[in-house]
Amino acid sequence: MPKSIAMIQKLRLGASISLIALIILSLAWESILAPIKPEGSQLILKAVPLLLPLFGILNGRRYTYQWASMFILIYFTEGAVRAWADQGLSAELALAEVLLTSVFFVCTIYYAKLTRQTSNQLQR
Repeated sequence: MPKSIAMIQKLRLGASISLIALIILSLAWESILAPIKPEGSQLILKAVPLLLPLFGILNGRRYTYQWASMFILIYFTEGAVRAWADQGLSAELALAEVLLTSVFFVCTIYYAKLTRQTSNQLQR
């Protein structure tokens, strides 16, 4: 297997795993682990937009990787702000969110870069 194909598969796997982990983290964080209110909060709904790119990421659609790389920055920002402002478990979960969004961002950027068509391929 050529080196670039193996790298593309690893990037696709990394993006898929980090996105699924981010969805699970968001649901667990706002429902069980450290919700803002003891009975849970409506912030659990922040996991819903993460479902939008899920199937495109799992199926390796380059366009989804492109727009999702910018979309995920909203979650990175939320994680950075809450890591700085929150305390205890919530701050640790926010750091996990920052880590997962960073992995996702790097994987999507490099996946999009490595799967772009060259000018020779476009002319055929």
